[in-house]
Amino acid sequence: MQRVRTRFAPSPTGGLHLGGVRTALYSYLFAKRHGGDFVLRVEDTDQSRFVPGAEEYIMNCLAWCGINPDESPIHPGPYAPYRQSERKEQYRSYAEQLIRDGFAYYAFDTSEELEKMREELRTPNNPSPQYDHTTRMKMKNSLSLSVSEVKDLLDKQTPYVIRINMPSNEIISFQDMIRGEIKNDSNLVDDKVLLKADGMPTYHLAVVVDDYLMKITHAFRGEEWLPSAPVHIKLWEYLGWKEAMPEWAHLPLILKPDGNGKLSKRDGDRLGFPVFAMDWHDPKTGEINKGFKEMGFLPEAFINMLALLGWHSGEEKEIFTLAELIQTFSMERVHKGGARFDFEKAKYFNHEWIKHSSPEKLLAQVRSTLSSAGIICSDDLYLTEVIGLVKDRCTFMNDFMQQASYFFHHPTTIDMESLKAKWDDSKKAFFSAFVNHLENLETWSAEQIETTFKILAAEHNIKPGELQLPFRLMLVGGKFGPAVFTIAAMIGREATQQRIQHVISLS
Repeated sequence: MQRVRTRFAPSPTGGLHLGGVRTALYSYLFAKRHGGDFVLRVEDTDQSRFVPGAEEYIMNCLAWCGINPDESPIHPGPYAPYRQSERKEQYRSYAEQLIRDGFAYYAFDTSEELEKMREELRTPNNPSPQYDHTTRMKMKNSLSLSVSEVKDLLDKQTPYVIRINMPSNEIISFQDMIRGEIKNDSNLVDDKVLLKADGMPTYHLAVVVDDYLMKITHAFRGEEWLPSAPVHIKLWEYLGWKEAMPEWAHLPLILKPDGNGKLSKRDGDRLGFPVFAMDWHDPKTGEINKGFKEMGFLPEAFINMLALLGWHSGEEKEIFTLAELIQTFSMERVHKGGARFDFEKAKYFNHEWIKHSSPEKLLAQVRSTLSSAGIICSDDLYLTEVIGLVKDRCTFMNDFMQQASYFFHHPTTIDMESLKAKWDDSKKAFFSAFVNHLENLETWSAEQIETTFKILAAEHNIKPGELQLPFRLMLVGGKFGPAVFTIAAMIGREATQQRIQHVISLS
């Protein structure tokens, strides 16, 4: 039985969109579920859209997600090279083979001649005339010209492209792993360019040649590629490789939150959420697009959320590790319809993953988060204990800044409005006395602090519950955080006394 081989083949033209990461994820899960290989191939044939740094960015995104290719440009396997720009010559040989066999042709039309054809043939019923079986014989190509004319143009090194010779009056069908049988009328498909004037292949030729040479068995891509499927099927057939053609799965779109149309970067900008895996710094525009990583998402939560955006396990369970996704994933449960992106649901996944992660697992990332705010803590035990106390309150990793900062320094602001609502002279007298009692505690622990607090409250004829919010505001600065006596025990006697005295002086 042939070994399962899937591939993710992005173009290095910008940031890695949610949809791209999900395509990579499903390809990876399927390969690993069947004990196969997952290949990363860089489709950089469109040099006009190439963006420096984009390839490295894509690899960094996959590494952050834990989607590690078995073969890639930086970890080449037996089918190297893994960049299409480095495979240029082999594409030309296959394109010329197609010409020799009558399945493709040279087209010498200039951009002006192409535009003239579109202008002359444009009608209300056909607003975008194509280069196809109805127009090819009116154009300047090796089908409409004589052999000597073609030879003369080639001898003069006249610029040309190579186009596929699509058949007319043929129904081209294939089985999609998600959608079942799909049929296409060849009369509606144009003669796509296979090799451009600069000698670089288009996606149509390169994807077929590379999938064949790399022995890809299953190809996952977005449903926007469905109209191109007939071209690719004919290429597999024309090149004599139809028996080796991979099974295809055209994945549903990721939709805007309202369900109307494909999710785009503009939607994220408008609604305040990222659509890229990691921050993308566009070197051409200088624009920075926010990523899930930098917003404070754990990679496990990001992957968990993406997996369920178009697929369902069939169980009530929603939280999956990558290993569990590999064991559970099946193409039968991938939806045909588009999946709405819900940022609130994405936040839910991240909150759940932070809650269920051990403090030790979060240690390095929390230290980095705090360090970026100028909070340096070299005591692993103390920081681990702090993480354990506050992690259930964090939706994003960046929330640790607010939820944990008061464990390391005095709060920079105090919610005095909330304090004044609970404040009077009797409470001021209580806290003035409480500071002195804290000095005499033999054991500094949450239990001893709480016991002293309650005994003194009884002596002052004040209910302890009326004093706890002011105490919290003194220590934390706001109405949040874990048990207030635990906070006092953690920050120490001196810091607790100083914070109380500071607020007394303000009141």
